[in-house]
Amino acid sequence: MADTIFAKIIAKQIPATIVYEDEQALAFRDIGPKAPVHILVIPKKEIARIADATAADEALLGRLLTVANEVARNEGIDKSGYRLVINNGKDAGESVPHLHVHLLGGRALTWPPG
Repeated sequence: MADTIFAKIIAKQIPATIVYEDEQALAFRDIGPKAPVHILVIPKKEIARIADATAADEALLGRLLTVANEVARNEGIDKSGYRLVINNGKDAGESVPHLHVHLLGGRALTWPPG
């Protein structure tokens, strides 16, 4: 596995506030939140970015969205609304080369974002 901060979180080598974990996915609070609820949902399988996902990853990608929905419910933002964001590449704001879904909520979000 690559030596990213997310790989180290998966391996429990560095701490994170984990809110969900199963065999395929891990969800934890972002250390630089952009909303009252800002959680990252990541696959435990190493996929650098969404552009690197293949047809073989379809079930895993669906699992990430299902986990995000469950976490949103657990955080109490499922009724008021939330946003899911996947950044792909530097120009999109990707800062860690490990696929991750941002779950943002807890306040009204504008569009387009900043």
